[in-house]
Amino acid sequence: MIGWIIFGVIVVIILLWIGIYNGLVQARMRTQESWSQIDVQLKRRNDLIPNLVETVKGSAKFEQGTLEKVVGLRNAITQTPTNDHQKTMELSDQLTNGLKSIFAVAESYPDLRASNQYNKLMEELSNTENKIAYSRQLFNTTTANYNTKLQSFPTNLVAKVHSFKPSEFLETPAEEREVTKVSFDENGL
Repeated sequence: MIGWIIFGVIVVIILLWIGIYNGLVQARMRTQESWSQIDVQLKRRNDLIPNLVETVKGSAKFEQGTLEKVVGLRNAITQTPTNDHQKTMELSDQLTNGLKSIFAVAESYPDLRASNQYNKLMEELSNTENKIAYSRQLFNTTTANYNTKLQSFPTNLVAKVHSFKPSEFLETPAEEREVTKVSFDENGL
């Protein structure tokens, strides 16, 4: 009788261990999948940028340095190791700022703003930027869930034995955390 009880306890512990391990694997995979969603959107944006640059070059006497910076950042992102999420997002944030510069300067070129190709590319890039922002939020949510599992008892015991490592959150760059300053002239403009 005692032998069956011991056997039953061992079976329950083994099943519990397997369930916890599988839960950790699933959480880790959700985190990796959410990063791949960011990667897909970054690739999409990287594919659109050469078309935007060529459209802008053809329609406006544009600041060459801005275009070169955007192309250089795009190339740096494509050459960043796939497991270096922080570096990829740092470069991505810089690229986003470079694209904002293109959009801002392009406003002074009516022919460019009237171009259907330019407007379509702008819309595609805007949609892609929104998808990147959403994917970043999703990544941080799945990272939080995964890291919580790693720190919760008894999951932390299984995680430690199987060498599960926490995932790092994507952080907002310091310059983007600053409050935007808005000022108006004496006419309220």
